Amino acid sequence: MEALEQTLRGVLQPITHNLPKPLADTAATLLGDSCYRSLVHNINISDATCMKLAISKALGIAIVGASAVVKIPQLLKLLNSQSAEGISFLSYALETASFLISLMYNVRNRFAFSTYGEVALIAIQNIAISVLVLQYSGKGAAGAVFVAGLAAAGYAMYSESITSMSMLQYLQAGAGVLGVASKLPQIVTIFQQGGTGQLSAFAVFNYLAGSLSRIFTTLQEVPDKLILYGFIGGFTLNAIIAAQMVYYWNSPKSKATTQTKLQPKGEKAVKQALGVSGQTSSVSSGSQRNKPSTRRRG
Repeated sequence: MEALEQTLRGVLQPITHNLPKPLADTAATLLGDSCYRSLVHNINISDATCMKLAISKALGIAIVGASAVVKIPQLLKLLNSQSAEGISFLSYALETASFLISLMYNVRNRFAFSTYGEVALIAIQNIAISVLVLQYSGKGAAGAVFVAGLAAAGYAMYSESITSMSMLQYLQAGAGVLGVASKLPQIVTIFQQGGTGQLSAFAVFNYLAGSLSRIFTTLQEVPDKLILYGFIGGFTLNAIIAAQMVYYWNSPKSKATTQTKLQPKGEKAVKQALGVSGQTSSVSSGSQRNKPSTRRRG
């Protein structure tokens, strides 16, 4: 190990000793001064404690980055098919509520954003998916009520004058249970329908990998058993959904809807949701009326 470190130092130290200040400051903030000096400045890769921290930080940043798009394939499948078959609204509603509690708990405890950032990003995507599921289930009006309820609950938990920290701790304990319970309706829905319907394989397997990685980052950086147990329980049930995805892969009830790009049918649904379809069609028709005719008259 010492020989390897000496070789790496000869190659890397001319670079690490002359890092641009913004980059060096960012690395020092993430790792702490001690681990920054050990790993970056001194290239001490035998420092197990700091290496675990560096791996945890890298995983955390990767998870937060991936979370920005992890549910996009699911959104595309819904928009392209305009069907909520195989997707449990209750599952998404429970998970979103759990994420909202965890987000407020982490924010008020001032934990590092890299340890919980995906909660906020996935919650936003979950809300969009939940609203679409309601819309395609004939309950579109309930979507506005759902969003308003989440906004009110989020404000109440963020405000110290409304929700004390001790009460928020109890809510976080419940959020772990809620997060685990949120997977059960989806598992039951898949089992009852004998297929995964419009459920996105990309979202399922990325969720599984993310929840496993979060167990490691929580062990390294967050001294809170409530959060750790929630991730362990979530990983277990995510593994069951992933297993169902594999088992029902070729089932007629598992729909192979395009989830990599928005199809014309999906684009029309987005325009309708944004209220621009009428405007677009009127402009189009107006253009057709005003377009000069090229037909010869005789």
